[in-house]
Amino acid sequence: MLNIQNYKKVESIEEAYELNQKKANRIVGGMMWMRMGDNRINTAIDMSGLGLDKIEEADEEFKIGCMTSLRQLENHKGFNEYTNGCAKEALRHIVGVQFRNLATVGGSIYGRYGFSDVLTLLIGLDSYVELYKGGIVSLKEYAAKSYDRDIIVSIIVKKKPVKMFYEAVRITETDLPVLTCAGVGFSGSGEYNICIGARPGRAVVVEDKEGILKGVVNDETIESFARYVRENVSTESNMRGSAEYRSHLAQELTKRALRAVNY
Repeated sequence: MLNIQNYKKVESIEEAYELNQKKANRIVGGMMWMRMGDNRINTAIDMSGLGLDKIEEADEEFKIGCMTSLRQLENHKGFNEYTNGCAKEALRHIVGVQFRNLATVGGSIYGRYGFSDVLTLLIGLDSYVELYKGGIVSLKEYAAKSYDRDIIVSIIVKKKPVKMFYEAVRITETDLPVLTCAGVGFSGSGEYNICIGARPGRAVVVEDKEGILKGVVNDETIESFARYVRENVSTESNMRGSAEYRSHLAQELTKRALRAVNY
């Protein structure tokens, strides 16, 4: 059961940061996952009055405020056009519309949940996290870090020309995913990011350390890299699937992703 002793709607990010330095205090967004835990919070810090619930689109980037709801991101025309509809595909399966109207992008990224469609969607793009004290760091770097008391202000996605693929395997429509996969092809560069999440660990970007995709991308090299993903992405078993099944899915979804962004 979640027990909150005090509530504070802050008037600045600085005020939120200072309050958040006390271990017993917590920043609350939509509280969709937090409320399911058995926690005692001294002061719940509400940042909803700071205007951080907007998606700003410029010529070179998207800037997604930390309090932006998943539903806003799901329905944003510009971001869906940029991601070839993958934003909607990644988010539309998350529980239900009421849930996505409340859950925030900032909370999803800060949580770095192993099952997160949001993290899998964004980590393969040229994405960054804007931290109040820590400055701007790549999302890939941030996803690998331990939790701290800094505050996510926004997520920044640079507008490099891309082709994108997204697919998640679920046992039932609104269940947590068994495995998630995003594929990003950076147009004209010959570079690809294959992102595997719900392993059930945090989403990771699989680096092509052997240069399998550096030359011509065809059925043979796609098969080869898919095997490489299976062999190099660690998976585990839980109630939704075995490690072996997840590794098989990682291989098959990698093939689909590479074909989608190339053919």
